[in-house]
Amino acid sequence: MGIPGLIVIAVIVLYLLNSIKILREYERGVIFRLGRALPQPKGPGIILVFRPFDQIVRVSLRQEVLEVPPQDVITRDNVTIKVNAVITLRVLDPAKAVIEVANYVYQTSQFAQTTLRSVLGEVELDGLLSHRDVLNQRIQAIIDQRTEPWGVKVVSVEVKQVDLPDQMLRAMAKQAEAEREKRSKIINAEGEFSAAQRLVDAANLLAEQPITLQLKYLQTLTDIGTEKNTTVIFPLPMELLSLLQKLAPPAASAPKPEEPQ
Repeated sequence: MGIPGLIVIAVIVLYLLNSIKILREYERGVIFRLGRALPQPKGPGIILVFRPFDQIVRVSLRQEVLEVPPQDVITRDNVTIKVNAVITLRVLDPAKAVIEVANYVYQTSQFAQTTLRSVLGEVELDGLLSHRDVLNQRIQAIIDQRTEPWGVKVVSVEVKQVDLPDQMLRAMAKQAEAEREKRSKIINAEGEFSAAQRLVDAANLLAEQPITLQLKYLQTLTDIGTEKNTTVIFPLPMELLSLLQKLAPPAASAPKPEEPQ
């Protein structure tokens, strides 16, 4: 075998070595042979790409996080807010993701922006703040329906942050403060009502057994005496004062002045 034969063999070996491609576990290779895509993507592992007849496009099957930039949204109750979101997506069909769309990440981002504005514009501000999970699922379903023909699956959509105007923040703070004050007054009124009800029950019980009132007097005197006070307070029943007024003789009436003649 002469030198030309060795050169040919070396060229063939180098060509075969250059044709060897290694794809990772999360990668798939879409092969275009003479411009036509092969039925099944290649990988993972070692594959052969015979250039210039074959061209390979690597596609990652890992989940990708896409951040939707802040969008100006006018809610149903005419409140202007800024909302951004985070989208998690992954490729299920590498061939469709390469053939059906030029850049599936960019196109998903554009669809997410328009969907975010349209969906959040149909709800009121209170609904957006209190039912965020329902809105996330609705946005996810709409975007996933549009990306399904490309072989892309939207795993989740999360509304990340809602920026409210300063005037709206102050109004919400006043509303929360008024709500707290309302609860405080209601609790205080309920406490007063319960205390009054207890006093009525105690008065009815003491009225049935008058001797219990006298025992209460004696217990009060005992409590005062244990504190080493120099002043002793003895409660006087009002019934005793009424009895003394009845027993006292009526006061003599004052003489009338004589009329001039």
